[in-house]
Amino acid sequence: MTTVLIADDQPMQRFGFRILLESQDDMTVIGEAPNGAEAIRLVDSLRPDVVLMDIRMPGLDGIEATRRIIATGARSRILIVTTFDLDAYAYDGLRAGASGFLVKDAQPEELLAGIRAVAAGDAVVAPSLTRRLLDAYIHHLPRQTPVEEPDGPEDPRLAALTEREREILTVIGRGWTNTEIATRLHLAESTVKTHVSRILAKTGARDRVQAVILAYDTQLVAPA
Repeated sequence: MTTVLIADDQPMQRFGFRILLESQDDMTVIGEAPNGAEAIRLVDSLRPDVVLMDIRMPGLDGIEATRRIIATGARSRILIVTTFDLDAYAYDGLRAGASGFLVKDAQPEELLAGIRAVAAGDAVVAPSLTRRLLDAYIHHLPRQTPVEEPDGPEDPRLAALTEREREILTVIGRGWTNTEIATRLHLAESTVKTHVSRILAKTGARDRVQAVILAYDTQLVAPA
């Protein structure tokens, strides 16, 4: 049974989510929060598997709530729910540690599939869509100092990776799926999955979305 916490300031939106989720045999809603501060408190006390987190809420918004929840080391996975498909805030939510995002007008089956995917440890956002999202909004970020000077130390998050793992992290950042990686690099798909798992473990990335962000942060991939 997947336990879900709904964080949204609109009562009717929370009600709609609850009705949908509780119609499923494998899901149950264990709490509702009207703002980010309450979401943090309920995550700490209820320890849900998944948090449906709205972005715009009074007081503490969903992005800061996500950041603080992730910082505690909580095992709850966060699914950002946004009004617009390419909301600029969705990028900040992913950087804060969310495992993906969906739009509020998504089909019910898409929301349910997204919750199940997040609960299983997968990223909800398709790799190609993640790439487009990051490309769209990374230009709005302050220009970053290069993470590696010619004679400077390498980013510690990359130091433990083998050359093959670094190569695979790079193409993950470019939006390649496991199937595409296997085909283009002439590897078995099971081997690719093993490499991806090792990359996540070595870099501390929670999921594939965070691996894409890591590829950007360390400048393995540049915005298109």
